[in-house]
Amino acid sequence: MKDASPASPPQTFYLKDYTPFGFDAEEVALTFKLAPEATRVISKIRFTPKADAADPRFFLHGEELKLIWAKIDGAEVAPNMVDGGLDCEVPAQPFTWEAEVEINPKGNTALEGLYMSNGMYCTQCEAEGFRKITFYPDRPDVMSTFTVRIEGDEPVLLSNGNPCASGEGFAEWHDPWPKPAYLFALVAGELVNHPDRFTTKSGKDVELNIWVRPGDEGKCAFGMDALKKSMTWDEEVYGREYDLDIFNIVAVDDFNMGAMENKGLNIFNSSCVLASPETSTDANFERIEAIIAHEYFHNWTGNRITCRDWFQLCLKEGLTVYRDAQFTSDMRSAPVKRIDDVIALRARQFPEDGGPLAHPPRPEEFQEINNFYTATVYEKGAEVIGMLKRLVGDAPYYKALDLYFDRHDGQACTIEDWLTVFEDATGRDMTKFKLWYSQAGTPRVKVSESYADGKLTLSFEQQTAPTPGQPDKAPRVIPIAVGLLGDNGDEIQPTRVLELTEAKQSFTFDGLTSKPVPSILREFSAPVTLERETTNAERAFLLAHDTDPYNRWEAGNALSTDTRLRMVLEGAAPDADYLDALTKLVRDDSQDPAFRALVLQPPSQAQIAQVLFEQGHTPDPAKIYDAAETFTQSLAQALSDSLPRLYADTTVDGAYVPDAEGSGKRSLNGAVLSLLTRLDGGAAAAKQYEAADNMTLQYAALACLLRVEKGDAQSQAFFDQWQGDRLVMDKWFALQVATTKPDTTARVARDLCDHPLFTIKNPNRFRAVMGALAGHHAGFHHIDGAGYALLAENLMALDSLNPQTTARMCAAFQTWKRYDAPRQQMMGDALRQIMARDGLSRDTAEMVSRILDA
Repeated sequence: MKDASPASPPQTFYLKDYTPFGFDAEEVALTFKLAPEATRVISKIRFTPKADAADPRFFLHGEELKLIWAKIDGAEVAPNMVDGGLDCEVPAQPFTWEAEVEINPKGNTALEGLYMSNGMYCTQCEAEGFRKITFYPDRPDVMSTFTVRIEGDEPVLLSNGNPCASGEGFAEWHDPWPKPAYLFALVAGELVNHPDRFTTKSGKDVELNIWVRPGDEGKCAFGMDALKKSMTWDEEVYGREYDLDIFNIVAVDDFNMGAMENKGLNIFNSSCVLASPETSTDANFERIEAIIAHEYFHNWTGNRITCRDWFQLCLKEGLTVYRDAQFTSDMRSAPVKRIDDVIALRARQFPEDGGPLAHPPRPEEFQEINNFYTATVYEKGAEVIGMLKRLVGDAPYYKALDLYFDRHDGQACTIEDWLTVFEDATGRDMTKFKLWYSQAGTPRVKVSESYADGKLTLSFEQQTAPTPGQPDKAPRVIPIAVGLLGDNGDEIQPTRVLELTEAKQSFTFDGLTSKPVPSILREFSAPVTLERETTNAERAFLLAHDTDPYNRWEAGNALSTDTRLRMVLEGAAPDADYLDALTKLVRDDSQDPAFRALVLQPPSQAQIAQVLFEQGHTPDPAKIYDAAETFTQSLAQALSDSLPRLYADTTVDGAYVPDAEGSGKRSLNGAVLSLLTRLDGGAAAAKQYEAADNMTLQYAALACLLRVEKGDAQSQAFFDQWQGDRLVMDKWFALQVATTKPDTTARVARDLCDHPLFTIKNPNRFRAVMGALAGHHAGFHHIDGAGYALLAENLMALDSLNPQTTARMCAAFQTWKRYDAPRQQMMGDALRQIMARDGLSRDTAEMVSRILDA
């Protein structure tokens, strides 16, 4: 019995070094003999050497495997065990490789490969988890059909594809569609299903199941409805039908990601599929709907067409995020969805672009691919797709996608393949647009204007700051959607998309009778930072009159940001004109409640810190916090005469329905209650808590009470009511930290780490506490440094158990160079302490070293 050699020390992989695997894997047969601590996996794989192979070495990845035996064409062989796998002398003609290995699912706390979650076997193989299951060329460009036999005592035994046979103690599955190993999945355990059926547009009958632990059956209906809506939408909008006889979803408690698109067997973090009015908020319902759609859409954009190598990750993820955003826009409110996406992009991706972790959507190098499942790859990757569609137009976009599916079905592709499809379908040269995939950083676009003789000239200048490894940036193609408004608010120039392609470029609008007010970057037509000298009066005008909902919101966001900056820097009082404009809009019942709620949502304190830093100031988290509190109190006072009416008018009567209309009203209702609580001492919130018949209202009321330090009794009641529900308790843990005053945040988080229901091994619970700590800007960055120390302490404790989650949480330190010298010193010390830990994982070591190199 032999052990696979341990993984190699950190190694940098380069896109330019890509070499195809020298063999085709034509058929894969796997047999699993399940046992918690000693599962046996028998593989039988038919390989054919490639005649033109640039690298003829037969190398199979393998980590944490015990090799029992290996055979080639039935004869036992002794392969050479090397770092990260094995190599072997093989015939020059087609041959069959067989091997048996032993693995320990119960001891697998990293949640990669085959592991156990509360007694249930499950897998996570993206990106490189299959090598922890058996020896295999674990790379996305090796695609094969899989036949799987599972032997075990568990009542439910699932894998990819269609069921072939089953009996006492076994089940067999066959996936007829070639796939890379990262899409392999297996689940075995005591599960019950929520069944349904779907008929495709060509008449194919598909069996649908959501598999959950006993007791969770009542939380599946919404997820099933979302799945069926996704299947219909993909047929109607993209012409894509489902291609197997069965589609299974499984809810798993211990999961590093949100969900995984394994062919025909999607595995979901239970928080991303289980929902009920009593236990889930409106935000949970919308997130579940979007994630179910995302994973289903991967069936074509990720599974049927996958990525050639992990450098091309944004090819499948950016496109699929864009598709799920389209879906949500169609199911709910398109303007609100667009604004939500921009808020998220600025909160997560812009700081990434502007810091030590900056990288292009298609990176040129990496050490650990798990560290590149980032906002840049996903969210910015989706923005790039949106720009493509905006530039070529709707009809040409869908023509190009049809060509993409026809040309590349069953292939592992590159960004070049993707852009060539657009060139062939539209006749456009995509050479310059490709820079979006290869250049890191957020472009800053400065705009100035001049008006004379009925002609408006807009002059643009684009520049992208240096990022790690990329000091110089070439001009990109930037679509800038522009509309013009008259002084009475009427639209006098409908939206026109300008194509900025040079470092400096001007555009003219003729035939105007008076100087217009330009509305620039409508619908956030490109992921850039727009710089334009303007006045708060003009912003207030756009907030009141712009016909583009995004730019209306952006005008209000700019006013809010400017007000807070002056409060922080100058000690100014909240801007009276802005308060007046805001109160008028909030009182306007003709406006979408969801939009009004977004206008009331202030820019985050981290965003204010980012703007201050970009303007050359050192942000003071305490001052930013105080300014936010002062402004919110002033807004509550300004709206004091309207808040009771607004609260009453936005209360949704009748049974809870998680639709767009009800969610929008409840969103505004919650924002109003938060303001009202500052005036009435929590009376309305306490009453709402007692009467709440759904989690949205109960959770909102509890949050309001805790923020004004009035909710101890309700918090205990909430705990007593929901301590048996793991997902609701994640909410409770996070809320305890998120609602604290800055000087107590770290102490509360530390106390929660000692709570009987806290476990560092469950990613959801760990993120609930440590994610809330890192997300509390003033608390995490409190001058005592306790937040930094606590996070570092927990990351070091988690790293040996779960490197993926640890590495991703390290991003909380990525802005450390933004702050004053004492805070930099404390964060730097925390990072160096992590880096000095013996046995630090490759995942975490790469992240910390990149942050320290800022």
